[in-house]
Amino acid sequence: MGSTSDKISGKANEIAGKTKQAVGKAADDRDMQARGAVQEAKGKGQVATDKIKDKLKGAIDRL
Repeated sequence: MGSTSDKISGKANEIAGKTKQAVGKAADDRDMQARGAVQEAKGKGQVATDKIKDKLKGAIDRL
């Protein structure tokens, strides 16, 4: 269910979002900071979803 590419995509979004936030803060660009926060949250959601998929798959496999 969960895949390595899903995990990588989620982590990549988290890192890119954090980077955008840092650049936005350094450049005093609140819009970029906000876009970074959204992208980071998206990445965290992807990672969480993947973890849930893995747990469900494990539960199903045990049945």
